[in-house]
Amino acid sequence: MTNNTISKRYAKALVQLASEEGLIDRFREELLAVNSVVKADKELQSFFSNPAFTGEQKKAVMQELISRTGCSELVSNFLMLLVDKKRQAFLGQIVAAYEKLADEFSGLIRPMVSTAFVLNEKQVLDIRLALESKTGKKVIPQVTVDSSLIGGVVVQIGDMVYDSSVKTQLNRIQDILQKG
Repeated sequence: MTNNTISKRYAKALVQLASEEGLIDRFREELLAVNSVVKADKELQSFFSNPAFTGEQKKAVMQELISRTGCSELVSNFLMLLVDKKRQAFLGQIVAAYEKLADEFSGLIRPMVSTAFVLNEKQVLDIRLALESKTGKKVIPQVTVDSSLIGGVVVQIGDMVYDSSVKTQLNRIQDILQKG
């Protein structure tokens, strides 16, 4: 079984549990908190992936991590299950898969919006509302500035890219002029 399959399987089970309890967002926050602590500490990553340490030692460290981040009982049990099944090394992938599945379950998309200049709140709101009406889903745009665009907006939703940047339009004009 591939790492991606394993991560999706664990994430799917946790999303189902979270949806039954109405705690999808809370679980996301708790998982992100634990994952950020692990990602920030190379020694902790090495510890969890080192087979020289026993399961009991890893459980003790995970329990300390759980208490430091204040996880709920269900997320705590899930994290301890990862240690029991020797899947703690997949935590980052499981969290990423959980976020994606939780968004799908909630009817939420997080498109990447690139603009040439910093947008004000009204402009971001206008883009969000336009995307919500186009997709029929709740939208939380992830806005970044890319000065190479010259002007306009590039929106990426999954594999789809909507590119209305000045840079792309100039490139198209250049291609037309070169082809005659």
